[in-house]
Amino acid sequence: MAEYSIELSYNNHEVFFQIPILPEEIEIEGAGNGETHDVAGLGEINVIKAPKLKEISFSGVFPAEMSSAIQSVGFEQPADFIMLIEDWMNKKRPIRFIYVSDSLKINIPVSIEDFNYKEVGGAVGDWEYELSLKEFVFYAARKVVFAKTATTTTTNKTTTKTATKTEPKRADERAKAKTVTIKSGDTLWIIAKKNLGDGSRYKEIQKLNGITDAQAKKLKIGTVIKLPG
Repeated sequence: MAEYSIELSYNNHEVFFQIPILPEEIEIEGAGNGETHDVAGLGEINVIKAPKLKEISFSGVFPAEMSSAIQSVGFEQPADFIMLIEDWMNKKRPIRFIYVSDSLKINIPVSIEDFNYKEVGGAVGDWEYELSLKEFVFYAARKVVFAKTATTTTTNKTTTKTATKTEPKRADERAKAKTVTIKSGDTLWIIAKKNLGDGSRYKEIQKLNGITDAQAKKLKIGTVIKLPG
């Protein structure tokens, strides 16, 4: 049976529960945050920046009858889920969204942006809900240190030295090649399987590093080789 679950937790898993009835669909929105500029003699360029925060939304039901639902200790009725989510929102602290399936795993801190719920007509005791989450990035203020002026006195004159700030080097936007060190028992196939997830990509590693077929049969332990991007 396929492994599939959605879990919400608070304060480093101190309090948590699994969504009792898995939603029919879950939407995760992500977008870039680049800027375009017109440069004389070059035309329009695109400046790539960090992507925008992901937004997650889904809807479902907190059932009155939990016997056929996914069980979480201490959660026996819809009010248990609803009151806890409301409490998390009032605390103004992030929670953690954990999604697990056979093909994808997501584990990120999020804030609760919207939480709406209503009792369902014709299904007394069941409560439908809509939940919207937004990726949360932990941050803290940084201390600003100002340059100090140092004064030194000599016999004939006084000189003043001011600490100057060194301009940072321009960031190297080139992707740095990943490397591995060959260990005992390693083959190019094993290295490709372990690091690239596909052993058949060993020929890419061989070509990238200029390894001959003869050398590939007996790799030298301790040699550092590059991995394809």
